[in-house]
Amino acid sequence: MPFLEAVRLAFQQIRVQKLKSFFTTLGVLIGVMFLIAVVSIVEGMSNYVEDAFTGKLVGGNVVTVRRFDFSSGNVTEEMWREMQRWPRLMPDDARAIRDAMPAGTLSSVVGETTVYAVTPFARRRQLQLSAVDDEYFAIKNYAFTSGRPFSPQEAAFGASVIVLGDEMAQHFFPNLDPVGREIRIGGLPFTVVGVLEKQGSVFGMSLDRVAIGPFRSPLGRMANPRGDIDELTIRAATPEMMDELQDVVREVMRGRRKLAPSQPDNFGVTTSAAALAELGDLRGRVLAFGTALPAIGLIVGAMVIMNIMLVAVAERTREIGIRKALGARRKDILRQFLVEAATLSMLGAAIGIALGLSAAKLLNMAFPALPVGVAPWSIGAAIAMGAGVGIIAGAYPASRAAKLDPITALRAE
Repeated sequence: MPFLEAVRLAFQQIRVQKLKSFFTTLGVLIGVMFLIAVVSIVEGMSNYVEDAFTGKLVGGNVVTVRRFDFSSGNVTEEMWREMQRWPRLMPDDARAIRDAMPAGTLSSVVGETTVYAVTPFARRRQLQLSAVDDEYFAIKNYAFTSGRPFSPQEAAFGASVIVLGDEMAQHFFPNLDPVGREIRIGGLPFTVVGVLEKQGSVFGMSLDRVAIGPFRSPLGRMANPRGDIDELTIRAATPEMMDELQDVVREVMRGRRKLAPSQPDNFGVTTSAAALAELGDLRGRVLAFGTALPAIGLIVGAMVIMNIMLVAVAERTREIGIRKALGARRKDILRQFLVEAATLSMLGAAIGIALGLSAAKLLNMAFPALPVGVAPWSIGAAIAMGAGVGIIAGAYPASRAAKLDPITALRAE
């Protein structure tokens, strides 16, 4: 029997027995629907993390030096107590690292805190303050809607200038151009020299509720009254320089801390690639867990298809006998029932794909913060699984049908 003829007969049976065909495909349909929905959500979150989180919060080709080391991801209470005894990261450490950095590398010390600011045009409001060096804007790839970043000279002399995030500019200077105007932070006056392009939010945290000023200005003392720094952010000129940059940082810091070769680091060094790798591991675990439940639906669907096909073989025994009497070979009967089972399963998979994509889209519409991204491989995998479930589930019923004795089958009522 030609393959297309077998498919035609399969669709004919589906049309004749609509209700039975629906319940036959239900298990596969539900399994595939949840598989597509889960993968779309996980893929969307992965893209969101890579594009928004890494690009806006961490930056590409970036090495960050901090007092504490959270790169392991699982910090116990004992580890935290040990890190509390580590030396603070000081500006002298940053200078020593800068002196040893490869050519073309950008760097900036960073001090962060939350403070209140006020202007004559708006009520007082809290914002995230970052005291940094002038190269910080290039490291973060910030764009400006108006004004400019503060200059190297302003950074070196600690000028009382400030750059505002989009949200803060709109709040403190409604319907006004903030550039050139004064804002008071911690009771001290600062001149606004630029407004950042809107950054949006990451995990519900606004990236536009910020103010950025020179580290050597009074803002540095607000952020770090002890004279230390929160971190040193370094950007390599190329991805190939990342390993060399990490080695340089560790060599300098271990030398300054006088650590023996057998002693572990007492400082933290993280990279954007390491952050992505850790998030990639989390994505893999979420994906594995999320696809385990739909897999149960596919197993149930396979069992339903097998039972329905066994019933179909029993109901169509006489038909099978007539086909064999007219010259149908065993492999023709086997192919007919296998194709019928696979067609039912793939039909369920196709409907499940459509419903899964719709469910993911509806979730995104209901919760805009929940990103969704369609993974093409998941659609191909769903179709392959649909066909596989049908063939595996239909193999035994098809084999039974093919082995029926034509004389016995013709006598069946």
